[in-house]
Amino acid sequence: MPTTFHEIPRERPLTPLLDRANTPTELRRLGEAELETLADELRQYLLYTVGQTGGHFGAGLGVVELTIALHYVFDTPDDRLVWDVGHQAYPHKILTGRRERMGTLRQKEGIAAFPRRSESEYDTFGVGHSSTSISAALGMAVAAKLQNSDRKSVAVIGDGALTAGMAFEALNHASDLQANMLVVLNDNDMSISRNVGGLSNYLAKILSSRTYASMREGSKKVLSRLPGAWEIARKTEEHAKGMLVPGTLFEELGWNYIGPIDGHDLPTMLATLRNMRDLEGPQFLHVITKKGKGFAPAEADPIGYHAITKLEPVNQSATPTAAKKSSGPKYSSVFGQWLCDMAAQDSRLLGITPAMKEGSDLVAFSEQYPDRYFDTAIAEQHAVTLAAGMACEGSKPVVAIYSTFLQRAYDQLIHDVAVQHLDVLFAIDRAGLVGEDGPTHAGSFDITYLRCIPGMLVMTPSDENELRRMLTTGHLFNGPAAVRYPRGTGPGAQIEAGLEPLEIGKGVVRREGTGTAVLVFGVQLSEALKAAEELDATVVDMRFVKPIDEALIRQLAASHELLVTVEENSIMGGAGSAVSEFLAHENILKPVLHLGLPDVYVEHAKPSQMLAECGLDASGIEHAIRQRLAVINK
Repeated sequence: MPTTFHEIPRERPLTPLLDRANTPTELRRLGEAELETLADELRQYLLYTVGQTGGHFGAGLGVVELTIALHYVFDTPDDRLVWDVGHQAYPHKILTGRRERMGTLRQKEGIAAFPRRSESEYDTFGVGHSSTSISAALGMAVAAKLQNSDRKSVAVIGDGALTAGMAFEALNHASDLQANMLVVLNDNDMSISRNVGGLSNYLAKILSSRTYASMREGSKKVLSRLPGAWEIARKTEEHAKGMLVPGTLFEELGWNYIGPIDGHDLPTMLATLRNMRDLEGPQFLHVITKKGKGFAPAEADPIGYHAITKLEPVNQSATPTAAKKSSGPKYSSVFGQWLCDMAAQDSRLLGITPAMKEGSDLVAFSEQYPDRYFDTAIAEQHAVTLAAGMACEGSKPVVAIYSTFLQRAYDQLIHDVAVQHLDVLFAIDRAGLVGEDGPTHAGSFDITYLRCIPGMLVMTPSDENELRRMLTTGHLFNGPAAVRYPRGTGPGAQIEAGLEPLEIGKGVVRREGTGTAVLVFGVQLSEALKAAEELDATVVDMRFVKPIDEALIRQLAASHELLVTVEENSIMGGAGSAVSEFLAHENILKPVLHLGLPDVYVEHAKPSQMLAECGLDASGIEHAIRQRLAVINK
């Protein structure tokens, strides 16, 4: 059994077996008897490296044995291994030639937090959002068949990701195509079955064996000649298996279900995967793992240790603790408090999250108002249409969702909410650049994709108090409304206790200056104010992207030689575009400089590094303005 560690190593551990398994080819040269020791070394090395860099933590610890078994049995990279989301892919990265680069994980110009095709031939599909693996692996299996190739396709999906409709769409399609592929369900003790033990492991070996498969196919050929006989036998088999294993649902979808088996029992894993490797048709293996396996604190708190920041040891004997963070409230905490306060005043308010209760800070709300709290699991599309249905009946739903995940429900946002002009408030967290998780998790496009929707109220708070007031504004608004705010803490503004709304569509001048007017949409206000001190520029907190403050723009254009827009969103189609569109419509000729995210995917780094790279820190804003003024004044 795996060794359990209680501390994160402060020094690089000795890993003699892991040193001999830098690639899957080298891994497959090891004897099976050595693999359990290898698992211990891999787990210890993972603890060490993530302790140095921070990152997703618990899921990787839970799939150490599974990762070893998959690369040992399958001929990767020729056989295609697709990881869902990628939270659990760190052991995979270590075993596929990136062990020595793990110290650069999630750092600027280092390796990515998730699988990425450009990083390694073993990363067969780039991921970041959940529930895509089965569709991708199915596509690979279909292509292999058309190319007359016998390469295998394997998708590894977590039980949480299996709650999304996209996963079931792929399961249904694969069954229809009778694709030769394997889906491994990594059930990490967060849901589904707990049926683990010697009997279930034994059954898995029997049901996945070639002997059983050949007997089953032979019986099918014989009984199919007798009217109704095969259907009776098939139903009998399903019911017999259903009494012992929880795979009836997958069997009904047309998959050959095997399991559940203990995902930390390497001999059973290896035997079962070998048996299933060459079976025809869609195969489904249910594996039980423990999130955080091998690190006692993570086993005790799998949610808290889902991801960690860089760890610092307290002393020689104590368990390491996370590095100190800002003492101010996070934007998500401001939202969570507002939700509880507004719920106390308005019984119509309902809170919805697609499986992000902790991340979006709905914990207190879920405890205080359990009957008004709804977690849809990883089902963003359903979450939005659920809110639409609630709004049809006079409720005031609030959908707490990350910007990058709202992209998955864009059709529902338009068709089910906006077209019907329903009272749904979207509290959009993680707007803008989110740092080390990289472009798959950045909220780079929400202003762009929201402002084009008719009837949508779109707001961008510049600090914590502005966020609170905008949430109230959106809640009271008659129609769909969105407030987008970033990850982390704000500038430390004093937060008012009340629930006062803002006047819709009105910006506010924060600094009077001359020559240049800087129109800020969101949290770059503090950086713009610093730049303005050096430039003696006017700074305006625009607050609203839609409706935009047309009167204020007209006034600023008349009194300044240059207008500058600043936003942490794609320049293309963003808030700056709204300013230029208004000026063009009014036939106002005025130089305009748009500062925001460039037309590229900004690579992972620390948020401050990313903002500096995009020219959205104080020095970058000042430099860009001086350059444009030099051109104007030539």
